[in-house]
Amino acid sequence: MARNLDPNSARPATLAIHGGERPDPATGASSPNIVMSSTYVTDRPEGFSASELTEDSPFVYGRWGNPTVRALEEKMALLEGAEACACYGSGMAAASAILLSLLSSGDHVILPDVCYAGIAELGRDTLPRFGISVTKVNTSRAEDVAAAMRPETKLVFLDTPCNPLIRLTDIAEIARIARGNGALVAVDNTFASPIGTNPLSLGADLVMHSLTKYVGGHGDAIGGCVCASAELIRKLTIEATVHYGGVMSPFNAWLIARGAATLPLRMRAHQENALALGEFLESHPKIESVLYPGLPSHPQHNLAAMQMNNFSGMMSFRVKGDGRSTAEAVAANLKIAHYAVSLGHQRTLVCYMPTDDLLASSFLLNTEQESDYRRFAGEGVFRLSVGLEHVQDLMADLDAVL
Repeated sequence: MARNLDPNSARPATLAIHGGERPDPATGASSPNIVMSSTYVTDRPEGFSASELTEDSPFVYGRWGNPTVRALEEKMALLEGAEACACYGSGMAAASAILLSLLSSGDHVILPDVCYAGIAELGRDTLPRFGISVTKVNTSRAEDVAAAMRPETKLVFLDTPCNPLIRLTDIAEIARIARGNGALVAVDNTFASPIGTNPLSLGADLVMHSLTKYVGGHGDAIGGCVCASAELIRKLTIEATVHYGGVMSPFNAWLIARGAATLPLRMRAHQENALALGEFLESHPKIESVLYPGLPSHPQHNLAAMQMNNFSGMMSFRVKGDGRSTAEAVAANLKIAHYAVSLGHQRTLVCYMPTDDLLASSFLLNTEQESDYRRFAGEGVFRLSVGLEHVQDLMADLDAVL
């Protein structure tokens, strides 16, 4: 970081720029270098096992650690108020690092009934194969989480706001329940970003991001990270980083760190555009409903105002009539926004998520959970990642295709 930066007093806008970065000692370069070497010369013999690594160990091998990746890890730890951070090749690699490193055969984990599809499918198809029991719960209802706890519950994994319903979970309350039962809490903070929510300050033990989204912010680099205590990150480093090998490319780390420098400014603009666009859609004659935490109409707006410092740019909306045919018109006729998956980029992205398709593939909910999902989503929702274009242009673009 900058030579005189105090991470304990610097604010997020400063940490986003200077965190993890230092002028190059050899050249004085202000911007960070990209170190692409796979191996490093040491001035003394080093061990051949990563289990021997300490905080003072030099860089030895690219899978064990890299200076460019380390700089991004320091930046993310500072933004999340964590002791340490580990970066991975994707958001799914980060989620897998948590679930596969901290759980063993005979353990039990609680997952949200609605979350990112890849995590939902990992919990459904992979964890049980390893002897790990999984219970899917509507984590917005704390009493349901409490009822699902077992003596063997080791982890409660949260996604808030959840993908794609934009449903919130009270992190502090779930952390209180988990702590009372000896379980850890992990939070997927991708939708909110570190500018929107800091789960560790609310009692969570681990927080993960798909850095591909808001932190990178430009849709040109895939990556993920986990922030937590130094003790937990060391467990993940030995298991997931060294043994599973899903490490981040130094070039991607450099791109993501460059994007992170403007994260506070971008999140402010994402929220401003999303609020205006959400109000516009709520008043549109072809819109059935809008789900955005920053709108008073959101059923958990009060929780959002208490838990989030920024409402982000993620929203979902339902249209009147046939959503699939509307989706075809939207995809074919948008002029500014892109009909595409992913989120958190500088450009606006929208895609239709049919309820029947998701319930038959990724989620596979029970009858009560399916009914609850349909209450929010109907026959399908459009997931809208509001970008940084002029909001009047976005309004005109959506109005023309709805």
